[in-house]
Amino acid sequence: MNKKMLKTFLKSLLVIAPIIIMQGCGSSGKKPSLSSLFGKNAKNGKTGGKDNGMDGIRDGEIMATSRKGYKQTAPNGMVLIPSGSLMMGQADEDVMSSRISMNKRVTIVPFYMDDTEITNHEYRQFVNSMMTDSVSVLGEEFIMSTLYPDTAVWSKDFTYHNGDQMTEYYYSSPAFDTYPVVGVSWDAAVYFCKWRTKLLNDNRAQKNLFKSPRFRLPSEAEWEWAARGGKEGAKYPWGNPYVANGKGCFLANFKPYRGNYRADGYPYTAPSNAFNPNDYGLFNMAGNVAEWCQDAYAESYMPVTWDLNPVYNDENEPRKIIKGGSWKDVAYFLETGTRTYEFRNERRSYIGFRCVMDRLGSVPGRE
Repeated sequence: MNKKMLKTFLKSLLVIAPIIIMQGCGSSGKKPSLSSLFGKNAKNGKTGGKDNGMDGIRDGEIMATSRKGYKQTAPNGMVLIPSGSLMMGQADEDVMSSRISMNKRVTIVPFYMDDTEITNHEYRQFVNSMMTDSVSVLGEEFIMSTLYPDTAVWSKDFTYHNGDQMTEYYYSSPAFDTYPVVGVSWDAAVYFCKWRTKLLNDNRAQKNLFKSPRFRLPSEAEWEWAARGGKEGAKYPWGNPYVANGKGCFLANFKPYRGNYRADGYPYTAPSNAFNPNDYGLFNMAGNVAEWCQDAYAESYMPVTWDLNPVYNDENEPRKIIKGGSWKDVAYFLETGTRTYEFRNERRSYIGFRCVMDRLGSVPGRE
């Protein structure tokens, strides 16, 4: 091979090599099966089932492949939030000069999230179930004082406010069935998640299905990533920088003007699926009701938490993060990066919640 041919060959190799490498990262090429990698027994084809953890041992050797019959799908009312990275924290001026929401690049793994806040009628299923099945264990006093929504919050939260109509009818009337539940503490929201997990897994056990991951409250980072809908640096779930569209219609339920709570169409809360969803299909991630998060509150959250799926847990800290702002808040509290808190045992007319569930294993579309 002469010098000229060698030079041509090396140039061709430099062009072809990156193409081969990129093909190896994609999903278009044929992948080796787990059977070929881990030596599936071709004769009997057994692969290890749910009820027998020793199916993967043959003739003194490990030949276990993945167990069959498990496929995670989105629970009813939930949407898949993909993995991604965001610049967490304030997306505009720190008007409160609090310096507790400084920017930090974090990565979030995929999870499922309720597309709406938990509604009155959804929460009623929980309370009714507790009253039916758990009175002998928990006691009626605990259920009514801790788990049952405090319907008097509409009068107690505001000085000289006539909350009689909402106090009497908001949780009890079918007119408000699809409105977000309020008057629920952080502890009650956590209890709801545990009950919802047991409800699902009891049903799956009856059908001899694998156990599902648990329902839980979102971390602050998960909530913020989901609220932005994949928009980098988004000030609001719909983007930047305004709270109304080109026609002057407000994009969330909040307090747009002094004393004019109904300028957005709703003087108090709105139905949980009111207004347009963000790009992940989530409704009311700004306004309507603020939402409990898993994290304890800490001014030093940004420097002390990790940058992969961060969460700040502290059982000795009674203050818990709430996000998103509510029907009675000005626009600042609707911003995705705004951080505030409430005490875990407090129940308010402007705080609700939604649940999340971990997505396990491979990311959909990348199997």
